[in-house]
Amino acid sequence: MFGLTRRNQDISTYNPWREMEEFEKAFFGRPFGSFFDTPAFSQFRTDVTDEGDHYLLEADLPGFEKKDITLDIQNDTLIVRAERKSKVEEKDKKDKVIRMERSYGSYQRSFDISGVDADKIKAKYVDGVLRLTLPKLEQRLPEGRRLEIE
Repeated sequence: MFGLTRRNQDISTYNPWREMEEFEKAFFGRPFGSFFDTPAFSQFRTDVTDEGDHYLLEADLPGFEKKDITLDIQNDTLIVRAERKSKVEEKDKKDKVIRMERSYGSYQRSFDISGVDADKIKAKYVDGVLRLTLPKLEQRLPEGRRLEIE
């Protein structure tokens, strides 16, 4: 008989302080909840624009030094990597640091460059923004010719 009766297991008791407790847990336990753990935040932001004869790729990489950024081309893929290393030693963390929210780690994005002349790519890094000029491949139209009829 108990097998035929539906029991509601989802009933919870009313707790007027639940929202405040959840807020406190999110604020003090993990600042801003799990916002920083999302894949969207772990990747750097980029803009790609078509400038006519070339594409312009701008990537926001604030806080990185130029030596920490690498650009690799493999087949028709451009790979942009940036790595930030921690400058704080373990002993300093115990004595001086009260809270550390700056992220350290490596970031990577890949871009298809099949329509780009990879030998002429130029890169600049100024004020936390990486700018890549990606010249388009020259479109070669097939040459016209006359076919002979047999």
